[in-house]
Amino acid sequence: MSTQELAPAPVDVEHAEAALVEHYPRLVRIAYLVLPASLGRNRRVLTAHALVQRSLPRRRTSTASGAVVPGARRASEDAVDPGYAYVRGEVLRQALVAGLPLRRRALPRRAQFPPLLPHVWGLRLFPRAGGADELALDQRLSALSGPARAAYVLRGLERQGDPEVLRALAAAGAADPAAALREADGVEAQNALLDSPEFDPCSLQARPTDLMRRRQHGRAALAAAAAVLVCGALLGPPGVGWGGNGAAAPSYARNPAAEAALDPAGLKRVGPADWRSSARTDFSVWPARGELAGDSALLRRALAVWARPGPDVRASATPGTPPGPPMGPAQLLFAGRVDAARVVLFHDGLRVVRYAEPADGGDGAALDFARTDGADEAGSAALVVSRAAGNVRYLTAPWVTEAAVRDLLAPGGAARTLARDGYGVTEPIPSPVTARTPGCARWSVLQVRDGGAVRVLSDLGELAPARLTSGPPGHTADVTGAAARERWARVACQLGAVRSHGVRSVNAWAYATQRLPEGAGSAEWVCARAETWRGTGSRSLALFRAAGTMRGAVLAARSEGSPACGPREPRVLAGVVWQARSGGWWVLAAGSEDVASLEVTGAVRGRAEGHVLAVRAARGSRADLSGTLEDGTRVGALR
Repeated sequence: MSTQELAPAPVDVEHAEAALVEHYPRLVRIAYLVLPASLGRNRRVLTAHALVQRSLPRRRTSTASGAVVPGARRASEDAVDPGYAYVRGEVLRQALVAGLPLRRRALPRRAQFPPLLPHVWGLRLFPRAGGADELALDQRLSALSGPARAAYVLRGLERQGDPEVLRALAAAGAADPAAALREADGVEAQNALLDSPEFDPCSLQARPTDLMRRRQHGRAALAAAAAVLVCGALLGPPGVGWGGNGAAAPSYARNPAAEAALDPAGLKRVGPADWRSSARTDFSVWPARGELAGDSALLRRALAVWARPGPDVRASATPGTPPGPPMGPAQLLFAGRVDAARVVLFHDGLRVVRYAEPADGGDGAALDFARTDGADEAGSAALVVSRAAGNVRYLTAPWVTEAAVRDLLAPGGAARTLARDGYGVTEPIPSPVTARTPGCARWSVLQVRDGGAVRVLSDLGELAPARLTSGPPGHTADVTGAAARERWARVACQLGAVRSHGVRSVNAWAYATQRLPEGAGSAEWVCARAETWRGTGSRSLALFRAAGTMRGAVLAARSEGSPACGPREPRVLAGVVWQARSGGWWVLAAGSEDVASLEVTGAVRGRAEGHVLAVRAARGSRADLSGTLEDGTRVGALR
């Protein structure tokens, strides 16, 4: 066959269907690898299958429908079938669309929504776990753009050359195929790992969803159905009772309750000393502070934008936070000039809302929502009031007597006292989530003292900083001692994995210490668990760090929504493939102290009594890890 491009040929739907059925596992693997990891493994699996199943031509031939069909390909390529080339191009096009964020002004595309089919009820599906190499590759691919991931997969899995990759990306709708190819060059080629079971959405494992939450949702659905029946009986047939909008006032009508919520004069204002005699110590007793707390025009604009944000408003909300208008008169926490903006903070019992507008009177505004219901004294110790030039300023609670900044990566260093103005606003400190310097050379946290307690809070990109604690589940404590600070120095750089996730607190628990093979010293296993304000979506990270290494802990396993490593299930089990100084490879695993024995099966086999294990292995070995508790219960690794 000539190496020059041939003219495009039409593809019949039967031809394309035959190619789809024959190469279905490979096509689904391509879709899974190109889809962003932020979707979560369960949705990623289902979306990959859905994209492939929706990739057939709509009519008998592609010429009838006007679809673009790739031309014949070079003889050196491994897929010369036009039917396969067409289906693969459709899969790539949809996968790139599925990775695009939903935008307010853009019409959403079908691929951006969760698939209707296939759909699984009551189970979470995910591919079989691979080794540390696969996990590291998945992390590197997740940092790439969608077109760059597609380029990497076409090169490594499809064995395509750069000219063919450029043509395939252009046909799939990539904006800049050449830039995507350059971006993919930044990830080392590991073609063999792309065939790993870690990336095979056709060979799956299943785990149940949250059974308690499912039962609660079932009861709520029954109650809602009963309410609908009762309301239907009360409203009666057409022409009787309310119809259309019923007794509701027209949109934007002059409704007294709605107007009261938007009236600055109706804002709740707590006195400066009320918190001292209150039975509660949370946001509800924060006094109204700031030099603009009496600026009615500013407060009216802030309330109006909260209720009806326009197209020039940059709005954001933490996961699980409703971004709707106030339900009644809100509480004013702060109104003042901070950096180059006029900032207003409200609290409505469920959320903290931040409004900011340019101090010079320019156009545009920012509106941020963060859920803070159930906040205690530690959870309401500070709020982010401003971010500018890679720095962050906090508004501290009235009961905070001292504020300081500490570098988590320097556990032996002293905390530096932060200056605060008369309203409790701190001087700017570097934000670890918006740092302009690459890497993780510093992780600045806020340290506050309220009475006799010292709290450590970290900015994770949201209004409410996350509280950092240390210790076993159910017996956690603030990061005040030298041992706790040493532990957090090793795991702080992993906090980026829970950024902008609505995190309320993060606990680091050193659950095992292991002697390394070949006299290499010891290693520490730590589980970091992030709890959220909404109660669901908690994240657990199993981390491994060998003594004597200069870098921090590395990620061994991760899970979202699992009770492991928390008060409900205070246990964890994880493993890594580790290389000794001699060049030999070992499978290392550790569980919490209630694990009586460990076992690995698969390419590597071994068993150990106790809660740590070390088994010699070959490079790239994959194994399944399980454990047995003291009562005989079998448990699996964190996933």
